[in-house]
Amino acid sequence: MDYIIITAGGKGLRMGSDIPKQFLPVGGLPILMRTIQRFRRYSKNLRIILVLPKAQEAYWQQLCREYHFNEDYQIVNGGATRFHSIQNGLSVIPDNETGVVGVHDGVRPFPSIEVIDRCYETARQKKTAIPVIPAVESIRHIDNSDEQGNIFSHSVIRSEYRLVQTPQCFDIQLLKAANKQPYSDKFTDDASVVEAYGESVTMVEGNRENIKITTPFDLKIAEVLADE
Repeated sequence: MDYIIITAGGKGLRMGSDIPKQFLPVGGLPILMRTIQRFRRYSKNLRIILVLPKAQEAYWQQLCREYHFNEDYQIVNGGATRFHSIQNGLSVIPDNETGVVGVHDGVRPFPSIEVIDRCYETARQKKTAIPVIPAVESIRHIDNSDEQGNIFSHSVIRSEYRLVQTPQCFDIQLLKAANKQPYSDKFTDDASVVEAYGESVTMVEGNRENIKITTPFDLKIAEVLADE
């Protein structure tokens, strides 16, 4: 059985909105609903686990009634950090379950169906898969700064770097085991958790439209993408 854990714990601070960003409408539909629908389009049999902060669940249910949103999924309470939220999501998957589990940002509503499929099928074969895209702009590494606020840096070779997206997909038993590690602030995503456990991560080609909507500018881009 395959699963997707969709995390939606944003507060909308960078968006400058009182409404958490995952609930903002894009093309007439809240972002989080679009994200869930995209994975349901990928597979009618996929088990969807939605991780939400407890304080946001009532508002989400209100939105579901308002938009007549009736997709099949299971809600799990969010944790103190993303790592703990994923632990909560994994806890509802049976301990003896086999298959692939993906983890996806709730504010990424535009992963292509091809990329989703590529991630799941690669993880089925290699136990791990994360979608990445090339960096298209020049990149500089920050070395240090002085007391006057001057920042010292040097350029790096951008072809040696990739931008990481979601869904990040893993063998269920592997991700469950990796998430039993003690929490570390070095855990920036699920791939970093799995790498800390000692497993290498396989990269697959992502899609540039798979943006993470965090700012008003991102919202404008999303409106264009929703019309396509």
